[in-house]
Amino acid sequence: MTAVVAPITALLIGVALLLMGNGLQGTLLPIRADLEAFSTIDIGILGSSYFFGFALGCLGGPWLVRRAGHIRTFAAIVAIASSIVLAHALITNAAVWWGLRAGSGFCFAVLYMVIESWLNERATNENRGLIFSIYTIINLTVITVGQMMLILADPADFVLFGLASILVSLAAVPVALTRAQAPAPIDQVKIRIRTLYHQSPVGVMGCATVGLANGAFWALGPIFAQRDTGDTTNVALFMSIAVIAGAVGQWPLGRWSDRIDRRKVIVLASAGSALAAIIMTWLAHSDSVLLTYSVFLFGFFAFPLYALSIAHMNDFVQPENYVETASGLLLVYAAGAVAGPLLASLATDIFGIGSLFAYTALIHIGLVAFAGYRMRQRTPAPVAEHIAFADALRVAQTVAPIDPLSESEHSAHGEESAPSHMRQHDMEDDVPSAHSGPEKETR
Repeated sequence: MTAVVAPITALLIGVALLLMGNGLQGTLLPIRADLEAFSTIDIGILGSSYFFGFALGCLGGPWLVRRAGHIRTFAAIVAIASSIVLAHALITNAAVWWGLRAGSGFCFAVLYMVIESWLNERATNENRGLIFSIYTIINLTVITVGQMMLILADPADFVLFGLASILVSLAAVPVALTRAQAPAPIDQVKIRIRTLYHQSPVGVMGCATVGLANGAFWALGPIFAQRDTGDTTNVALFMSIAVIAGAVGQWPLGRWSDRIDRRKVIVLASAGSALAAIIMTWLAHSDSVLLTYSVFLFGFFAFPLYALSIAHMNDFVQPENYVETASGLLLVYAAGAVAGPLLASLATDIFGIGSLFAYTALIHIGLVAFAGYRMRQRTPAPVAEHIAFADALRVAQTVAPIDPLSESEHSAHGEESAPSHMRQHDMEDDVPSAHSGPEKETR
């Protein structure tokens, strides 16, 4: 294991510091916005702005990396991301914060792209699972640590913004000083959302559901936890419990989905998320310990839905298309995560912050209904042909660079469209086996 980790130690240290700062920033901003008397809709737009910028980063990142290289791009974007954190503390204006948050999303998309392309290049077929398992563990652990840092100082002061900026800035040090060879230039992947939907409607709608529900949770969950008590310790614990529960839920749900029709597990997870959300709606203004159990239940079922949806989709595509597929589903998730905070903020503005989880319950119930309908329309993929859930989990966080040209534009440039390489049961019964020129979606 030491031989595997040693060449990427500097990168993993940089990842840990970067995500710790991002975890702190993501929880701090909604709380500070509430203290500054931003409206619930303002805070919802703040959450949407991050994912809008993130999508733009997937388009612009490859150009930056090709122009400056991985290490210099990483160092430059870290500097910008760190500056953005401090700018939030200097200018407390909602419209300015929306732009800053979009800039932060752009930066982190580029940073994830550099990190993951580096990890992929250093990995072999034999150790790729180990490397990305370590990456995932670091991701979940340090984000939780970053969220818990909220209790170290008053969100109304400058200290927490300064701490988040320091953590993000320090992430550049081990990467800039590494003697490891940088990866080869980034190649862009084509995204065909329509084709993905034909391959697995439940996979696409599952990712959209996660974006609509979890995007709202990340944007407004801290406000839900803090509004009645004003205690930032409650916020840190509330958000951290959800993340930890999501990590705990990945493996039992994922391994079970390897053995049966994955759609049944997706229905169960979505129904469990809806039930937990209904309980939290009921307990919205209560200090009951049941609220703690409920947010654990919500995280346990809601957070694995993304990887379950990717695993279900990957049952219908060839291994060489996993990254392209995960990138397309990330685009679907990002679109949902742009809309989710806006819709949830409208609901909470009318009915109060307690309606946040009523909104997420409705979204998850919608997925239960859709998946149940699809189970009556299409036979499941044979269990023997299921990919391992661990493989889906490994690519679930992939931030691949998106090719912004449509297929018609590629043809105009004299390029050939990529073959689909789909198995016979990949396609819906009412869809022709040959898909010529499917519409290309962009980030």
